[in-house]
Amino acid sequence: MSKAKEFLSIVEDTKKDRMLNQIKKHGDNLNAIFKTNLDSDTLSRKLFRLENTLRQANLKALNEPDMGDEQEKVEKQVLDAVDKITGFRAKKIPVFNNDDARGYALKIDSDWLRKNNASLYTDMGGYGILAPDFKE
Repeated sequence: MSKAKEFLSIVEDTKKDRMLNQIKKHGDNLNAIFKTNLDSDTLSRKLFRLENTLRQANLKALNEPDMGDEQEKVEKQVLDAVDKITGFRAKKIPVFNNDDARGYALKIDSDWLRKNNASLYTDMGGYGILAPDFKE
């Protein structure tokens, strides 16, 4: 292997390790909030899949205004699935769909995060992001 390829391989491994560590840490933070019985990695990945489903529905509703009913159906299904995983409704944690397709869909209210001193990846408005993309 050439020195350049070896260097690029090391850089890619480092990026991957950093991403995996971020996913685990985020899952640990989610488990501190929701107290699920899932390991941190599994929790993060399940929520990430649901995030992508809801974000796609939000984008489709933005681009095709007559798809509102379909978007509402997907939103309900995703929030029900998130509740099944986290129990946010019974725990009175204000998880919601941010239907602005420019950002993350699954969020926790910023006031709740502050009042409960919860540590979580946040957007510029202070809203907690349930499933950020750590690929970058």
